[in-house]
Formats: sequence, C-alpha cells, structure tokens
Amino acid sequence: MNSEQKSTITVVSKEAFQAVGLKWEGTFEEAAAGGIRHVQEEMHRRLKEISHIVDSKTLLGLSYDANLGELGFTHYAVVEVKGAENIPAEMVSVTVPSLSYATSEHQKDQNIEYSYQNLYKWIKDQGLKTNNDTHLTHLEKYPLSQDPYTLDPAFTMMIPIV
Repeated sequence: MNSEQKSTITVVSKEAFQAVGLKWEGTFEEAAAGGIRHVQEEMHRRLKEISHIVDSKTLLGLSYDANLGELGFTHYAVVEVKGAENIPAEMVSVTVPSLSYATSEHQKDQNIEYSYQNLYKWIKDQGLKTNNDTHLTHLEKYPLSQDPYTLDPAFTMMIPIV
C-alpha cells in the first residue's frame, strides 16, 4: 500500500439492481482524455428523463471488461432505478447481480491510481480474488453535485470480489 495515502477498506454486499443511463465504449487513453466525463455531463443534463430513480444524489459508473483486452472497456454512467421502464432515447438499461465488493472512499487530494493500487493490494492480502464472472471490473459512486470535469474528484470505489 502507498503509506502516504491510506483509506479504510471494507467488504459490502449489494443486492441485484437495475440502472438506466448512457453507454460509453473506448480505449483507456480516450477515458483518460475525458471521454467518460462527457458521458457523465450528459447524464447530468438528462437525469430528469429517467423514471423511478432510487437515489437522485448519486451517479454510478459501471466499468466492464468488454473483451477488448488492452484496447479498452465499456463504461456505463447510470442511476439506480426501481424498474427500467420507458428507457429514454439513446439510453440503456443494465442489470447488476448481487455481489460483494471491496470498498474504499477516494478523497479529494488523493491520487486515484494509488487508491486503486491500495484497494487491489488489500484484496490480494486478504486472500480474496476479484469476481470476473460478470465482467464488471469496478463500480464507482459519484455525488451528482460534483462537477464531472473536476480533476480532483471524491468518490466511492467498489471492486467485485469472491
């Protein structure tokens, strides 16, 4: 672990849920250049189009290994809903199964790469493994009040584990 940057890590279980939002697919370089932030911004603008939102203060980021290997991944900027009915144009519905997650809070002024390194190291040190069955690599929870273009975000990191 990066000793300069410590966070409390816990294991939480989350029941299966449905989410509605926007899909983005691209390379890691495109993501680093802000590709996902554009999708998050569009979600902010279009949030009122989505029915039955469970938590109107939280934007979820679901990242999946899209079998693109080193080329990239699929990311969904979504909100949890009580039922995926009347999905707005150009949006998708995603169902996430019941999973356990290694969870950590990434704070402003921390290095995101270190936060993820620390979380993955903790998983390994606990004798746990990432859950690759669903191809969901991580779930992030962002406060909707946060500017998607901030260079110093605060969010919850959740890695599916077994």
